[in-house]
Amino acid sequence: MGKVVLITGPARSGKSEWAEILAVQSQRTVIYVATATKSPDDGEWQQRIQQHQNRRPPDWVTLEVPGNLSATLGEIQPDACVLVDSLGTWVANLLEQDEVRWEDTVAEFLETAELVAADLLFVAEETGWGVVPAYPLGRRFRDRLGALVRQLSPLCTAVYLVTGGYALNLKLLGTPLPTSSDYE
Repeated sequence: MGKVVLITGPARSGKSEWAEILAVQSQRTVIYVATATKSPDDGEWQQRIQQHQNRRPPDWVTLEVPGNLSATLGEIQPDACVLVDSLGTWVANLLEQDEVRWEDTVAEFLETAELVAADLLFVAEETGWGVVPAYPLGRRFRDRLGALVRQLSPLCTAVYLVTGGYALNLKLLGTPLPTSSDYE
């Protein structure tokens, strides 16, 4: 199994840049997995995508994977470093899944992440630090992403919180919470 690293934090905090630095430091072939879908009618979204593309070295392989992330990760060669940016966009792309299907998707994703021999870097947004969304779809997104990040964290060798342009390794600085099964 390769190492799994999670990089999380608020918008414009430097999450993606930190993940890119870690990818370069891996000294492996880097495969950048973009979960966003291009929307030609949204100029601001296109600018964001372009900023990410401009930062990437030309020798990185880019895969656009808005949906079946597990299948893509399962096909990666062991000598690679895979940077997935971002889990929040991936969750948003799958919001139409009912709870049972979503739980199956998450279980498959976590199993795949644990078994892949390549190094995996996951970027995820922190969305639950503000007001509870007033609409059901917003709450579903926030809850699913928060739960996914919490489920992925125990598999990781490092969990970075990036905020204000600083990266903190929570695995070194924090105390893990018990899972609900630990006190049932």
